[in-house]
Amino acid sequence: MTPPRRLGAHAPGLHYNPRFVGPEDRAEILAWLRTLHPIWEERYSDRRPPPPGQPQRSLLRPVYWLGNWQFACLDYYRPPAGVDDRCVRAEPFPPVLARLVRQVEDLVARRFPPSFVPPGWRLNTCLVNLYGDRFENGKRTDVARVGEHKDFEPGPVASISLGERALFQFVTSRQPGSRDGVVLQQWLDDGSLQVFAGDAWKRRVFHRVQRVDRRAGATFDVPVAGFETRRVNFTFRHVPEEHVIPFGKLAPEAREDVRRYVEELARYSTWFAAELRGTNPPAPPSAPRSRPASP
Repeated sequence: MTPPRRLGAHAPGLHYNPRFVGPEDRAEILAWLRTLHPIWEERYSDRRPPPPGQPQRSLLRPVYWLGNWQFACLDYYRPPAGVDDRCVRAEPFPPVLARLVRQVEDLVARRFPPSFVPPGWRLNTCLVNLYGDRFENGKRTDVARVGEHKDFEPGPVASISLGERALFQFVTSRQPGSRDGVVLQQWLDDGSLQVFAGDAWKRRVFHRVQRVDRRAGATFDVPVAGFETRRVNFTFRHVPEEHVIPFGKLAPEAREDVRRYVEELARYSTWFAAELRGTNPPAPPSAPRSRPASP
């Protein structure tokens, strides 16, 4: 295990397991990744154009979402005000990720204080982030990083990493790349699980991926034109079910903002093709996972 570097006071709400994903689960995830077709999203839409003086821009890397999809042009999920037309119903987790999520939810129930876990919490959305090099106009650009931000979804956040290790930092400042405000940093290893929760780690500080190594020479067979992937991260969060909306029930403007993305997804996904036609069945209600009794 790579020990975290503590640069400030430690607070409860962190868990790290460097060997969470076993060989069989890893092989199943890699086979599933080969079937995936991540997309490039643009940050803005016609309804929400760039701020004055700023150009339209794509996200740094291709992405895929499971459970529900937070399209960048809909401005992500930001409760309490930013909840409507933000989380679009998406494909369910593949069996291997569903199994791992159940393990994480059980771990949270056993190890995290009840005050860190809101009623009804479960990990029902997953951002699949690809980290690597982008090829554009004959130029290779390393885009394996994520800037300072906070996750606004309620409750614990879980992150599973595959491939090259990544330097993950909690910081007190939004100053890009600054080391002055680093509270804690952790190398996230291949096959690792990181979970963080509570105000100390979700509300009082930002987090970022500062860089991703190349030392292991890892690459992934994910069919994305113009991109070479050396790390895949699965970030699981919770969105209250009442804020998850089928594509066909989005407000008309929001639906048109994301229609081209859903059409692109439907080229490869039978689930999204059915969603586009409006033939997917309603999602069944989900009971929250119970916390085990105290010993």
